Amino acid sequence: MTATPTSPTDQPGHAAGQPVGNPERLTVRTRTSVLAQLRDRVAGDVFGPGDAGYLDARSGFNRLGAHRPAVIAVPANHFDVVEAVRFAAEEDLRIAVQATGHGTGRPADGGLLINTSRLTSVTVDPAARTARVGAGSTWQRVLDAAVPHGLAPLMGSSSGVGAVGYTLGGGFGWLGRRFGLSSDAVRSFDLVTPDGTPIRVSDTSFPHVFWALKGGGAGSLGVVTSMEISLAEVTTVYAGNLFYPAADAEEILRRFRSWAPAQSEELTSAVAILNLPPTDDIPEPMRGQSFAVVRGCWSGDLDAGRAVVDQWRDWKTPLIDMWDVVPFAAVDSVSMDPTEPMPAMVTTEWFDDLPDEAVDIVAARVRPAPASAPLIVSGEIRHAGGAVARGALHAANDRARCGQFLLELIAVVPDPQVALAVESTLRVTRAELAPYVTGAAYLNFVSGADRAGRAADAFSADHRRRLTEIKQALDPGNRFCHGDL
Repeated sequence: MTATPTSPTDQPGHAAGQPVGNPERLTVRTRTSVLAQLRDRVAGDVFGPGDAGYLDARSGFNRLGAHRPAVIAVPANHFDVVEAVRFAAEEDLRIAVQATGHGTGRPADGGLLINTSRLTSVTVDPAARTARVGAGSTWQRVLDAAVPHGLAPLMGSSSGVGAVGYTLGGGFGWLGRRFGLSSDAVRSFDLVTPDGTPIRVSDTSFPHVFWALKGGGAGSLGVVTSMEISLAEVTTVYAGNLFYPAADAEEILRRFRSWAPAQSEELTSAVAILNLPPTDDIPEPMRGQSFAVVRGCWSGDLDAGRAVVDQWRDWKTPLIDMWDVVPFAAVDSVSMDPTEPMPAMVTTEWFDDLPDEAVDIVAARVRPAPASAPLIVSGEIRHAGGAVARGALHAANDRARCGQFLLELIAVVPDPQVALAVESTLRVTRAELAPYVTGAAYLNFVSGADRAGRAADAFSADHRRRLTEIKQALDPGNRFCHGDL
């Protein structure tokens, strides 16, 4: 159970091969003693197709597309993960991993899906300013444990997102320019390797695997069952949104591109075009309306932050002003991300600068035409630099964090019949922007087939080569073939 493998960089390289296992192997055996054996080995649940609980266990937050595994294990603890991985090796099954299911990539059809959503423990050491976070924990659980000690995690825009999966993809949140990506705050990972060996990886133990996990993506090198992270001493921030008419979007984007780089790293900011749905969770004056929005989070002196945002108020009075002094625990109010599962497509691009041509394309594609329903509900351009860029050179995902402006496009697909139209709109938008972007991909802002096809664009050629060597040494049969590497 505790045998320690040699470091992947100490092993001879293996040629990349096709994924091991027959994805249909258990399809006709899910009612046999094979699954009964796995159930006997774990304290958590095991589901085969047709079992009550199978559909819920395979479903994530993003409901566009669904995994169709031959068997699902829902571990109750770290030891269940070890047994499930060893079971997959014995039965010659491919393995996919899912926690909250916000970030989607290659679908896991056939094989074993390990759903880590029950591994939700969080413990905080206030003296060391660290937290140990289980694989299924959301950022809300981390907040709940850290805030009473005056501490904050480097979380993203939504507290409902899984902390570990977010961190494996990098993690650019509202404290990013000051403190870096979430992956920069990791001190160690507990990993179950593809052969079922539990190890703890850090700067001093398996440092090459540790480097790969910090931004190299999720689900390729094994199952991360927990991580230890550093926490920031942040309690109160100045944060929120200024809502301007969507008709002014081009003017606001152009002003933002010169204003944001002039600000302190204590500010992480973005400009967005939002097409808000006519739903009850949106305040009455804003339902079904479109806006150009200046948003962000200032984590320094509060009066200084207010003065920075006053530059926008003095320039043009917003329709709605929601910037205010708030506890960091209320940071969800900045992005106002949905809290209920939904089918969505997400894509991304990086810019070194933001020329007028790119501004015009984003505004034209996101802002809906008169009397037509929007296909893209949000186009946000986040300002990076600061600690995000400083950590790029030595990070696994170097290309995914060295640009100046990061675009995220989100489209909701309420009806499968419009999926092709939405996909086409996103593809055409990216094609139009191609002359102005770096070509890099940020893993947490891309989903589905797009993520599977563009994951390599998060890494430089040298870092991609190094990641491939680590992957081949740790998983020579490519059993974890549904991840980002």
